Amino acid sequence: MWAQKTIQIPAKKRGFHLITDEIEQQLPQLRDYSVGLLQLFIQHTSASLTINENADPTVRHDMEKHFNHFVPERAPYYKHTYEGDDDMPAHIKASTLGCSVMIPISNGRLALGTWQGIYLGEHRDYGGSRTIIATVQGEHYQ
Repeated sequence: MWAQKTIQIPAKKRGFHLITDEIEQQLPQLRDYSVGLLQLFIQHTSASLTINENADPTVRHDMEKHFNHFVPERAPYYKHTYEGDDDMPAHIKASTLGCSVMIPISNGRLALGTWQGIYLGEHRDYGGSRTIIATVQGEHYQ
């Protein structure tokens, strides 16, 4: 059985945000799957999806600090600058982290590890709302 849904994530400030609960709330049909896969794909070039620590918020803080150091704004070699100082670095961060994640579904739940959560990496100062396409495939309970 296949299913697909568009999920809107409200605008968030720049940084890394734990969105696991938002995803699960918008996909109640996950409970119907005994086994399967959830693929999440963000339809933007300046935001990313990744999976990481879900318990300690300092991890998200440190991720933001690291990526801002690793991919600085106003690098003298950037040519793509007309959309703002944060735009080209946002594209680089999004390509580095990726635009999709794949998560197993087991017994009607996302089979994330104990300390894992889904992150939205918002790499723009004013990125706006974000659109994620959720595709579920698997077997329903019989």
